[in-house]
Amino acid sequence: MTSESYIFLAGASRGVGREIAQYLRAQQLKVKALVRTAAVADELEKTGIQVVVGDALNIEDVEGAILKDEPIHTVISTIGGLPTDGERADYPGNKNLIDAAVKAGVQKFILISSIGAGNSVVALSPQVLAALGTVLVEKDKAEQHLIASKLTYTIIRPGGLKSEPATGNGVLTEDPHIIGSINRADVAQLVVRSLNSQRANNKILSAVDRNMLFGPREFAEFTLE
Repeated sequence: MTSESYIFLAGASRGVGREIAQYLRAQQLKVKALVRTAAVADELEKTGIQVVVGDALNIEDVEGAILKDEPIHTVISTIGGLPTDGERADYPGNKNLIDAAVKAGVQKFILISSIGAGNSVVALSPQVLAALGTVLVEKDKAEQHLIASKLTYTIIRPGGLKSEPATGNGVLTEDPHIIGSINRADVAQLVVRSLNSQRANNKILSAVDRNMLFGPREFAEFTLE
């Protein structure tokens, strides 16, 4: 990354996205965030993040945020929704971000998806799949659109998310059968470490806490360095 380029973060309002924003600023990196409400914008701006108010579901908002002004080196997206939400951003919002990133010539796109998307569907119980199936279909479509875009990508699929402080035990694996929980702060650490990792380029990785696996299973951890 050059000193003039920015990291563009979609989903910084809450959850994993907010944790990522904090870690990026702690490393003194330049961050531009797309948020939907002015109240959140004020909070983020106080931490030194440049904020654009807009909706990922609106392509004009997305292109205005990514294509204008400062060059964007990497786009990170944590946007998504719950099965109970109306119009979720999991696919259409991420599609807009990916398409704008292609136009802007960004170097890398990091997509936060979910265990259960794509080939990791094998990790889920029938009960969980029944509850989350509609969301996972949308997440899989976003993953496939990113892969087809020819952007350099890293797709990270966290397991069940918790809000406790980071444990430092978050790990990545290419094994699609792994399922477990992980704290949002640990996902954020893994995402930020993936930024400058050549090994993570064009990889799809599941993220879990090594001490929160659902059931015993041997697996190979993926190293970013």
